[in-house]
Amino acid sequence: MTTREYIVRKKRILVSGAVAAAATLALAGCGGGGGGGEGGGDASTLTILDYYDNEPDSTLVQEALDACAETVGVEIERESVPGPDLIQTVLQRAQSKTMPDVLMLDNPDVQEIAATGGLTPLSTFDIDTSPFTQSILDAATHEGEVYGLGPAVNTLGLFYNVDVLEEAGIEPPTTWDELKESAAALTDGDRYGVAFSAIADYEGAWQFLPFMWTNGGDEAELDSPENAEALQLWVDLIESGSASAGTVNWSQGDVKDQFVAGKAAMMVNGPWQIPAMADTEFEWDSVLLPVNEEGQDPVAPLGGEVWTVPETGKPDVQAKAAEFVECMSNEET
Repeated sequence: MTTREYIVRKKRILVSGAVAAAATLALAGCGGGGGGGEGGGDASTLTILDYYDNEPDSTLVQEALDACAETVGVEIERESVPGPDLIQTVLQRAQSKTMPDVLMLDNPDVQEIAATGGLTPLSTFDIDTSPFTQSILDAATHEGEVYGLGPAVNTLGLFYNVDVLEEAGIEPPTTWDELKESAAALTDGDRYGVAFSAIADYEGAWQFLPFMWTNGGDEAELDSPENAEALQLWVDLIESGSASAGTVNWSQGDVKDQFVAGKAAMMVNGPWQIPAMADTEFEWDSVLLPVNEEGQDPVAPLGGEVWTVPETGKPDVQAKAAEFVECMSNEET
């Protein structure tokens, strides 16, 4: 499997307009961030922008932020916005020269923002990136420079209700044909066999990528036979009644809710849902996503968030922000 296959580009399909806007706005001139006035700036307080606005994520991240604030010796002022609004917020903050001192970005956005000059290379601060796997570093690298670190990464898998599958005598599917057969057999009353997100935003695109990539498709030719075949799988599942037509409106959180409520025997989702699944009344497990044909290697996208240091023109503040980013990505955190 190539490095390119691992680097997640889950927003490429649907938000190219935002990427173009980022380039147009020339973030290189975005000095004047939250760190203070001209010169070095007041490094005693760091402003932070992220998109962890839902529980339990918000509280868990806040605990890590507070711990690093104590370690680094700073106060923090945190702003959280919904995920779909983050890039627009970044662009607005860049225009008004109020970029935060520490910026969390979804990893497919890092290279576009770095290309505009809006981020500071971590080499400026002599941060040790050697503990990180190459795939994680690649996701935050632009023209040979690493611009951020990812404390946690994620991917997608097939979660299933162990009790329901065992009662039906069904093993977790490993191929698309098995997925369709299993989903049909597990559909009963108001319970669908499988749930996934096909909403027209980055979450739906993210969920489609592993099916597309594993089948040999890519983003450069969306109407290729390989991509059409992957899309047909989703169409077949919905038209057969094995998946709800509501799939086209469901976020990944909605999919989790359906699964937890017992209204889906299987679901496509990621490990960030696990905390919310801790109190389910049934046993669940997860496996690799099915492939089209036996022998194919599943290609898993690499998701997650990257913590970066914006180019604010405040050297002292940026240095302290770099310490903070390094703390957020240390082994303990």
